[in-house]
Amino acid sequence: MWGEYEKKWPPAERPTVDRSADPPGSWRGDRDKYLDQAGNHRVEVACDQIAKREREKISPAMRRVEGQDADRHLVGFDYRLKGRERIKDIVCNRIKRLGRSPEQAVSRIPDTIRYTFQYKEEHYARGVTADVTRLKEQGFRLSKLWNAWSGEQYKGINSRWVEPDSGQRFEVQFHTRVSFEAKQLTHKAYERLRTRHPDKFEQMVLEAFQKKVVADVLVPRGAMDIPDYPERGRHAR
Repeated sequence: MWGEYEKKWPPAERPTVDRSADPPGSWRGDRDKYLDQAGNHRVEVACDQIAKREREKISPAMRRVEGQDADRHLVGFDYRLKGRERIKDIVCNRIKRLGRSPEQAVSRIPDTIRYTFQYKEEHYARGVTADVTRLKEQGFRLSKLWNAWSGEQYKGINSRWVEPDSGQRFEVQFHTRVSFEAKQLTHKAYERLRTRHPDKFEQMVLEAFQKKVVADVLVPRGAMDIPDYPERGRHAR
């Protein structure tokens, strides 16, 4: 099904970004997103600070939490830092829409650092509940948690946390092996829905693909009973 989609909307048809006339040290993305040399440097410095917090404090704490239960583990750890190109894309949007400074825009991105715990189905509900408590015991503050196990486009639990000393935000997802594989398989469709503003027909095809993949994901016993924080309606991603 995904192959059929790419035949109709091949990646090669998307226009490349012309940077030939841009000053050295500046940055340009698609849809006229642009950072001048000073703005780009400020974002780079902010990203360096995020990487330092991740390396020195947050990831060591996450590894300590991981070591407290042999029935699950962190997956995708090598990709825990969001790519700088994507960060700059978000920063440009927030500067334009909200009047943020580059530093403010970076600081408000909730998933510049992200982790995923993967559980066996039979241990999922107990494991997630225990790990939320363990993260709090490491000193992290829970900002949001939303349970998307009832979703048609995505299944799993996502949460957002704050490291209180620096105010650094990060994301933790809670998956089974199958729900994580479904997330990985549908990621391209999700990204295209989020960034390409597809027409109604393309949107329908992308959503149908996600729904077909997610339909085969088994909901672990007790997963639906894990509450959102703060209490609110459930939604995907």
